[in-house]
Amino acid sequence: MQELHDAPLAPLTTFRLGGPATRLITATTDAEVIAAVRDADDTGTPLLLIGGGSNLVIGDKGFDGTALHIATRGLTLDGTTLELAAGEIWSDAVARTVEAGLAGVECLAGIPGSAGATPIQNVGAYGQEVSSTITEVTAYDRRSQETVALSNAACDFSYRHSRFKAEPERYVVLRVRFELEDARGFSAPVRYAETARALGVEPGDRVRLTAARDTVLKLRAGKGMVLNPDDHDTWSAGSFFTNPILTDEEFAAFRARVAERLGDAVEPPAFPAGDGRIKTSAAWLIDKAGFTKGYGAGRPARISTKHTLALTNRGEATTEDLLALAREVVAGVRDAFGVTLVNEPVTVGVRL
Repeated sequence: MQELHDAPLAPLTTFRLGGPATRLITATTDAEVIAAVRDADDTGTPLLLIGGGSNLVIGDKGFDGTALHIATRGLTLDGTTLELAAGEIWSDAVARTVEAGLAGVECLAGIPGSAGATPIQNVGAYGQEVSSTITEVTAYDRRSQETVALSNAACDFSYRHSRFKAEPERYVVLRVRFELEDARGFSAPVRYAETARALGVEPGDRVRLTAARDTVLKLRAGKGMVLNPDDHDTWSAGSFFTNPILTDEEFAAFRARVAERLGDAVEPPAFPAGDGRIKTSAAWLIDKAGFTKGYGAGRPARISTKHTLALTNRGEATTEDLLALAREVVAGVRDAFGVTLVNEPVTVGVRL
């Protein structure tokens, strides 16, 4: 277990932003993770957990406490069962499942970050969510001070949400178990329209696993959503805002605002979200409110030139630069359409 003091945190995040931590511990085993967490809890020291750093916005002043970088490793494939240590690199794990001919997470290829973060955020993209394949999460419960196993149902998964996100100070994810499908080298049914179009198939069809994975990687790269240190469009947290989910009444009011602003012929994106609710597109809202690709040119933080949902560090930005842009986008969308966007990344020491 490595320990550093006054340690920079920006290099541990995909934004490459944020000040130093009073203390930074890098843990490579579950026992080290638990020991570091217990020490922080016993001494009343604020604790920040860092995995792949792809979903963090850390303030410029840094973190006054212990930052715990979870760098555990371990990947086990037993038939169709996959178990990952929390610190495993997610994109590498997806690649292994495709190589093994197992379906279920192939459309989550190229997503940055660590395996331990996937159940927290219920990571999803291109028609797949990890909640569809996760069977068990092993975590350290800081309240009971013991290691616990939570079933899929106990994780309370919903859109970009989970029990772990609802109780951020309670659980530390240690390992995640998935049940995949042996579909003889074919993918799970393709659910996302954009992916189906790119593959030249109909939604619900299956394709070769490698074709599904490669197509998703190409789509993500075209939107700046595959990490590349030489491309500032990827110095981001991916999608900065979640897609708004509205009640029927809220959607009707939103639709009226769209007609008033853009004309009666324009229909906003609408997708059933269950319980009489409708999901719309954050990217569409941002674009139609006037924040197009590359918005903020010449500023140290601006919208990606490839995708309106990504806010990016152009190399010299501060966290405050990023937040100023995010607040501008939120205010602009609210003024235009009456919908308030919610940030997807976790903020540390700052608020949107």
